[in-house]
Amino acid sequence: MDTFVLLTLTGLGLGALYFLIASGLALIFGLMDVLNFAHGAFLTVAAYTAWHTADAVPGVGGLLLAALVGTATGLLLAVVVEFVLIRRLYGRPKEQILVTVGLSLAVPAAVQTLAGADARVFPVPESLSGTVGVLGAQVPVNRFALIGVALAVLVGVRLFLSRTRYGLIVRAGVEDRAMVTALGIDVTRAFTVVFALGGALAGLAGVLGGLYFGSLSPHQGTSLLVFAFVVVIIGGLGSITGVALSALAVGLTQQYANYYAGGYGDLAVVVLLAAVVLARPVPGAPSAAQRLRRLLTPARPLTPAGAARTEGGPA
Repeated sequence: MDTFVLLTLTGLGLGALYFLIASGLALIFGLMDVLNFAHGAFLTVAAYTAWHTADAVPGVGGLLLAALVGTATGLLLAVVVEFVLIRRLYGRPKEQILVTVGLSLAVPAAVQTLAGADARVFPVPESLSGTVGVLGAQVPVNRFALIGVALAVLVGVRLFLSRTRYGLIVRAGVEDRAMVTALGIDVTRAFTVVFALGGALAGLAGVLGGLYFGSLSPHQGTSLLVFAFVVVIIGGLGSITGVALSALAVGLTQQYANYYAGGYGDLAVVVLLAAVVLARPVPGAPSAAQRLRRLLTPARPLTPAGAARTEGGPA
């Protein structure tokens, strides 16, 4: 029982981390139709700036300052990338992919050149480095910190999209950008705000990723981005709540499979992705449940009247 509790809470913490990464990715892709492969690069740069801050200022105050610095780093980097590169490529998805993939390769390489290829130990305050007993299991305290931050981000993003002016402008601009522009609204500025928000979430995820794993490396953002894409594909782009539930499912699946299936957590996530994609109904086609119901429902025999109409033609 204690092992199951530990795996569950650890999986929830990992799912919270995946959600923090995937939420920014889903915002940029879902609202702006930009597939940002450089999202992991934002995470990496922010994680290293946060590491320098936390290393210089010890304790919980240093971690909070590191989180602020990392979030601001991701935000500023996203604004620069959007203003210099992405703004000129709206409506040109192939060029967007090429540019962001190039950044995803160049930025970690630059970080590795400047900081070295070896992993760095992330400074964790004593208050977050211990464990707490839950139903007989000793669970690391930082798992609960990640879950709390993820819940706060979920509420904040939902409020941004539904209650703020920029959230409403972006949602309308995605549907009909020409009409919104004709009303005198600067959609480009709203898109910059969304890109900045996505970068800020990536920066925050970089800090909390260092807290979760206890270390960071130049290519950590790239590896985490793979699971963020899986989360977005499973959860869909239409609902941030769906992305959150998908992140929890991926985190729990990975943890359970790593322990109960001999370390095949990554493979289990791929199987989960394939199952969801194959079961997802195609517009105009019957769903998997409908196909299964048809297979299990026995064919009704023809009634005598029906048989007579079949033999003699329409009555």
